Amino acid sequence: MSFEKVLDQGYVRLVNHMGSDLTIVNAARVSYAKESVELTERDMKLIRFLAREGHTSPFRHVMLQYEIYAPLMVARQWWKYIVGSSHMEGTGDSLDAWNESSRRYITEEPEFYIPNHQEWRGAPAHSKQGSGDVLPGEQGAKLSAELLEYVELGIKKYEAALESGVCAEQARLFLPSYGMYIRWYWTASLQSVCHFLNQRLMHDAQQEIQAYAKAILSLSEPLFPVAINEMVHVKEETLI
Repeated sequence: MSFEKVLDQGYVRLVNHMGSDLTIVNAARVSYAKESVELTERDMKLIRFLAREGHTSPFRHVMLQYEIYAPLMVARQWWKYIVGSSHMEGTGDSLDAWNESSRRYITEEPEFYIPNHQEWRGAPAHSKQGSGDVLPGEQGAKLSAELLEYVELGIKKYEAALESGVCAEQARLFLPSYGMYIRWYWTASLQSVCHFLNQRLMHDAQQEIQAYAKAILSLSEPLFPVAINEMVHVKEETLI
């Protein structure tokens, strides 16, 4: 499977990938002018050693490319991994790439994330960030209705601005931003992907980006089962 649906209208699609667990092994063994033709138990031990000891450069010789459709609030959290990838210890220059759709150029019908009545969360009791327990259904239903009304008003004003001759790059100012879905391509080394997963699969990560991280894991693990098992420390049984 190369496609995972996320939230109400979002998704992650695996577009392309390069390499395998064997690629990681051979990247490490080139120092000794050696190469494996098929993955053996000895090779798996090498991957475990590399992951355990923090010898991460071989994991940057395999790449994954995804198409992601997510609310802007998720995208902007995600973007920090592109900015930060070149500063990760031992990584050298970043191999990550990000190309995003822009409403300067497209005027397709905008879509928005509208949580259902069971998805609204209260503020946490002992923290200034994050979220707490799910709000009562009646309150959630009211919030969903109010958000939908607000979004519909913004879309009407956006479309009216376009019809009146306003350029697309300014007409978009009328659109509510954080819940609006955007589309982008993310190409990253396996090391970068695993770094993202280790942080955004954690129980205290924002639930919406957790959902996308689970989709990334589901699509990626079959391609690099040994490496991801060793590099991703948040195991499936701990996910909420």
